Amino acid sequence: MDNSIADVDGEKDDRLGTISVFNGPEPTIALAEDIETERRLTAEFIRAARNDGVLPEEIAVFVRSSELIARGRDAVRAAGEDAFELTMFKEGPPGAVRVGVMHLAKGLEFKAVAVIACDEDQLPLRSRLETVADEVELDDVFATERQLFYVACTRARDRLLVVGLRPGSEFIRDLSGG
Repeated sequence: MDNSIADVDGEKDDRLGTISVFNGPEPTIALAEDIETERRLTAEFIRAARNDGVLPEEIAVFVRSSELIARGRDAVRAAGEDAFELTMFKEGPPGAVRVGVMHLAKGLEFKAVAVIACDEDQLPLRSRLETVADEVELDDVFATERQLFYVACTRARDRLLVVGLRPGSEFIRDLSGG
């Protein structure tokens, strides 16, 4: 029996006997009417974490694609913090909130994570859906997009905010049970 699972990159890992010592935080879920409201909610989340002693480098904001990085960076600045954009090669200096695409979340951990821009046309990514040739491929796209979202959310150790523009991603509805 093969007990391995594949991640979003197709890498296989045997998790037999693995026990997590952490339970992830209950997410705060919000659907915003506009980008300004999303920015305000995210900034409030970051400020609350900072007020509770969380260091800037222990906070991350993840978005689905590089085209959405500016939304994350703007929210960090609205909180009065410096933003550092994560790359494959650098995790950033102390004193700056991390901002990055969901693909770079794997393997990282933060005390507070905001997964933002979870809009209906961004998650799953509409451009990926438009290239699908058949039902099997569509199922694969949904599965990998859902796993990408899950990986970003599970980077949060203590606090998790998930926000998107109304009506939001169906993946948010899955999280909230509605």
